[in-house]
Amino acid sequence: MKYSVKVVGLGDMVNEFIQEKMLIIFNEDAPAELAEISVLHTVDTLKGDVNVGDMVSIGELKYEVVAVGDEANKTLRELGHCTFKFKDSNTVDLPGVINLKGEELKEIVIGNLINIY
Repeated sequence: MKYSVKVVGLGDMVNEFIQEKMLIIFNEDAPAELAEISVLHTVDTLKGDVNVGDMVSIGELKYEVVAVGDEANKTLRELGHCTFKFKDSNTVDLPGVINLKGEELKEIVIGNLINIY
């Protein structure tokens, strides 16, 4: 397991981003202006870089990592932050994005685990 956190808060705009096939995550101490767009989670130490071919689970759903932006591992390590895009593409739109391939995410709830392995 490279990373394992528990969802402790959901910003008001999270469902809008899910509809756009994105999930923005931050450690639970994120500033208020970021918290409203984010899934807030417990703090963990990233034990190894996220790489193409790794798996991410969100609640019961599992996804394959198909692309990792140049800054995603750094921000995940420092802030517990990245943007998961549910997009089967080996090209990321922004440096902090991790593209995931798998079943469409419909919702996320407090208490869900987010694991990267």
